[in-house]
Amino acid sequence: MRVSRPIAALVAAAAASLALAACAGSPAGEGGADDPTTQSEEEGGGDTAPSAEFPITITHAFGETVIESQPERVATVGWSNQEAALALGVVPVIMEAATWGDDDGNGVLPWVEDKLTELGAETPELYDGTDGVDFEAIADAAPDVILSAYSGLSQDDYDTLSQIAPVVAFPEVAWGTTWQQTITMNGTALGLQAAAEALVSELEGQVSDAVADYPNLGGGEGASFFFFDVNDLSSIGFYALVDPRSLFLVEQAGFSAPQVITDAGTEEFYSSISAEAVDEMADVDVIVTYGTGEELEALQADPLLSRIPAVANGAIVFLDEAVDPVTASSANPSPLGISHLIENYLPLLNEAAGKAA
Repeated sequence: MRVSRPIAALVAAAAASLALAACAGSPAGEGGADDPTTQSEEEGGGDTAPSAEFPITITHAFGETVIESQPERVATVGWSNQEAALALGVVPVIMEAATWGDDDGNGVLPWVEDKLTELGAETPELYDGTDGVDFEAIADAAPDVILSAYSGLSQDDYDTLSQIAPVVAFPEVAWGTTWQQTITMNGTALGLQAAAEALVSELEGQVSDAVADYPNLGGGEGASFFFFDVNDLSSIGFYALVDPRSLFLVEQAGFSAPQVITDAGTEEFYSSISAEAVDEMADVDVIVTYGTGEELEALQADPLLSRIPAVANGAIVFLDEAVDPVTASSANPSPLGISHLIENYLPLLNEAAGKAA
């Protein structure tokens, strides 16, 4: 957690900044040129007029958050939340810099850059969230809402941020928010619930149509997202069914959930299993994992893990962040990254499913 001065000072700074913003800014929808949330339809921002009456109450893991009026200055914490806002035509004033999947090192994912260009907007202020939430930077940005529906906020994080502005936290489990919930929760907080629900339906349709075009998808093979450390194959990590990576495989890509995944429950997004329990993974037909592909030889040489059908058949999708960071990132579905997922990730899943068959 990064706190460089007492929170009281941060809140005071935020209040002062908000007062200045109230004097100098213009309400959303009135076309203020300096307000990044007021892109017009001609600029590609869409209609940011609220579709619901305020105040709005958002229920989440830490309780309830009441948003009194349509937000004009939006901050985001965690992953994908800025994408939900941008997809709905709202440009944050500050967002966390991307450190995973960034193709050119500028802290902004390529599909986020594309959307900012489409909206005719400049890149929002970025902060480094590697060591925790930068409360000072967020307070200085003077937001009137903080979107964090997909995140790993702690109670302390939430309490501190709530002293700056109303916070939309994850619904139940840290890092266990679906991409659909990321859109609808954040969209509801912006007063754009109808637009958010329409966007979810549109994206689900795009994925469904794309999956139908691949002959090896939709067969119901057991698949999930695992993690291997070739230096220690005594246990295997895996993303539970609450995690968007594994959930996408089951709910959108046409696979089934292996028993080991369903047995893990949904209280945490990540878990592990001993390699000695390999018999419990007899229904793992396809594996997705981060790696270069060189790991396959070690996995197939291991006396235990080689018995997993996906390993024996080489039905593994290796996502190499160093070679193709964009596809590695898109495998964790996000509001703006789904188009890349369709174009580049689904073919890899289809190839692996073919090996499983």
